Amino acid sequence: MIFSSLYSHYSSRKLIIDLQTPFTMSIKSDITLDISKFRPENVTESTKKAAALLENITTNGPRWWEVGIEKYREMRELGQTPLPKPVYLPEALDGSVPSRDAGREVPIRIYKPDNGRPSKGVLLHFHGGGFVLATHKHSDGSLREYANKCQLTAVSVGYRLAPEHPYPAAMHDAVDAAEYMVDHAMEVYGGPLRFLAGESAGACLAVLSALQLMRSRLSYKLSGLVLPYGLFDLALGLPTVAASTKPLMINLAILERYNSAYVPGMSTAERKHPFVSPLYEELQTLVAGSSTGSLPPALFLCGTEDPLLDDTILMSSKWSIAGGEAIVKFYPGATHGFTVFPGLPVAEEANAVTLEFMQTKLSDSP
Repeated sequence: MIFSSLYSHYSSRKLIIDLQTPFTMSIKSDITLDISKFRPENVTESTKKAAALLENITTNGPRWWEVGIEKYREMRELGQTPLPKPVYLPEALDGSVPSRDAGREVPIRIYKPDNGRPSKGVLLHFHGGGFVLATHKHSDGSLREYANKCQLTAVSVGYRLAPEHPYPAAMHDAVDAAEYMVDHAMEVYGGPLRFLAGESAGACLAVLSALQLMRSRLSYKLSGLVLPYGLFDLALGLPTVAASTKPLMINLAILERYNSAYVPGMSTAERKHPFVSPLYEELQTLVAGSSTGSLPPALFLCGTEDPLLDDTILMSSKWSIAGGEAIVKFYPGATHGFTVFPGLPVAEEANAVTLEFMQTKLSDSP
């Protein structure tokens, strides 16, 4: 009875004090974003024009699932699609690395620094294209930039494409190339494997390969990963993907076409397997079992109009939570694939950030 009276007395007094005392404590979020990057008023006119051009190309250009994949690839080589005709540089070399499959090799494209000085190491690149389109020979311009600005041997991997070669063919080729470079890059190219890089589906392969190296090459540590607008969840259930209808190179309907070729017949649960969708990897567990004790540094780039925006936000957040350095850059109004638009200011900015990231990580490496 006495306790009850005292409790009522002090509870009422505490309530009065709480109501009369101003709440001045400042709460700081554990996650911070530069929200100005997501405001429509900060999208430049040049970026808007690029998005309108891309929407027109996506809407009016031929579709590979309508004309047939072989025909579309032929048209692409001849410059008969809205995309520019591929440019092949004479300085680039063709080669191959061993495959896990007997009797076959994985083709690669190699670009060495033009100045002839020793290479600081190898950048291994995986092209985009939804696991269906493009080839390792379509990246000569990017390879030259990486090679000459960072003094690297830039190598693009010709992984097998769907629908002729569905999952896990592309992933196997990517991992085989990465493991070969860990084991042989020093003797073959005069420097170790330093970076894995890839755009869109290529970013998925880059992350899958990096994580596999942590399992199979336990003491090896990469200098970094470069991951523009990566596809990290093939279940396609994240909000920005699920709500995407605008034909800005990709949207949900287009991505489902690619999925039907690359992971045909897979259930949603199967597409969430970590060896298919790296977003679902238990990164902290993987790091705990690694002798290096950490994930490699990673640079994530994405436009705010990209359906894969959530992929970047979540993958980079998980990377940070697991103790890895994740540098994330967002570009207002930029679409999927924006870095390949020549002369587009946001593309130039993103490409400069990429080079700076690699140059910095090379200087940090012993």
